[in-house]
Amino acid sequence: MKTAASPRRALNRGFTLIEILVALVVFAAMAAITWGALGQIARARSALAVEQERFAVIVRSMGDLERDLRQAISRPLRGNYGELQPALLGSGERIELSRLGYANPLAEPRSNIERVLYAIDDKRLRRGRYAVLDRAAGSVPQWRELVDRVSAWRLRYLDTNGNWSDQWPPRESAVEALPRAVEFRLVLEDFGELRRVVALPSTLPPKGIGGSGSVAPGTPGIVPQAVPGTVSVPPGATP
Repeated sequence: MKTAASPRRALNRGFTLIEILVALVVFAAMAAITWGALGQIARARSALAVEQERFAVIVRSMGDLERDLRQAISRPLRGNYGELQPALLGSGERIELSRLGYANPLAEPRSNIERVLYAIDDKRLRRGRYAVLDRAAGSVPQWRELVDRVSAWRLRYLDTNGNWSDQWPPRESAVEALPRAVEFRLVLEDFGELRRVVALPSTLPPKGIGGSGSVAPGTPGIVPQAVPGTVSVPPGATP
């Protein structure tokens, strides 16, 4: 004759082996799904960070070129062998120009005009700068890489008659002449074609600002400022 199990014995009854195995299988499946999702999120974040860094490099490169073009100035110079170089010398794949805005935080006795150039080397767009304007025989630019994986790089120049050209300056043009605008096309392997048309300034002084900050007399577009505590006297007048 069977007897009923006591309440104490029923409370002490644990999980069976099959129940434990089923719980382990369910837990393992949930862990595998969670781990796969976390891994996919980590890979997506890593790829997004790479794309963001690449996009930031492209934006900085385009910004550097646009800023230099907008600060172009009509300042010719002497080349490595004493030859006269135009203020802006450009071809279809290379551009060299004089620009304002050369920072001088230490107030050194030098000009605030800088000579820069852009060119392609082994699918990389590079920016070069010269330490001085009028160069010596051994003067070479200091190069900085801007962006890589460049498929194509083209430049065009707009003259005063509204005509586009692949060379600047035109024949029989003054060395101080600047184009009205510069168009550049940058084709990247991953981002495709980027195109900009940058209007160049036309009211800047042709000789720029000297190392002491003075302006040449009679420079168009610049009004000399009076020194505090002095009185400006017109030429020929008696003070």
